[in-house]
Amino acid sequence: MTRVRIDLFLSLDGYVASAEPSPDSPMGADWERLTAAYTATRTFRSMVFGDTGGAGTTGVDDKYASAFFEGIGSEVMGAGMFGLHSFPDDPNWKGWWGDQPPFHTPVYVLTHTAPRPSIPMEGGTVFHFRDDSVEAVLAEATEAAGGRDVRVGGGIGTAREFLLAGLVDHLHLMIAPVILGRGTRLWDDLGGLESTHAIMTEVAESGTIHVNFTR
Repeated sequence: MTRVRIDLFLSLDGYVASAEPSPDSPMGADWERLTAAYTATRTFRSMVFGDTGGAGTTGVDDKYASAFFEGIGSEVMGAGMFGLHSFPDDPNWKGWWGDQPPFHTPVYVLTHTAPRPSIPMEGGTVFHFRDDSVEAVLAEATEAAGGRDVRVGGGIGTAREFLLAGLVDHLHLMIAPVILGRGTRLWDDLGGLESTHAIMTEVAESGTIHVNFTR
């Protein structure tokens, strides 16, 4: 059965990366601080950077990094995560994920600039652009997933839309041991998730707290 999954990076004080994305910092300021433990894992280095030499950390963080890539049949993301803000007027811009993005599935990009032509990439990723409700896009992504899971990749605005609509079956938070004191808060208007989802927590060797909400 297809599930809707989200993995998010969060600070101890409940913020995602601060400031608006830019070409130099596509995911916003402080992103590196929040994701340091994840990007150091062996799985991330292999799946994203193509490093097959065995470098990178193992343990709890790597276990979750591996699970991140398992069982995904399609992806939904916002325009910022794709990178439309970087070169919005360049018709040849294909996002900031490189020639072979790490998704290898259909990816549905939510953007008010749709319709736009779909972009097939190396490795099986095809970016589709949609200007529709999250429910309508999820229905299309679910059909494309073919019984596998739909991952909502972010950014935080897209993730919150799905959470507020009650569409998320599994939320995995990677809470980094840092305090940002600024940025976009995850939990505003999302109280009560603990009453609809079972919670499991695990602390990694890096100090990252992995919190899982599952229904």
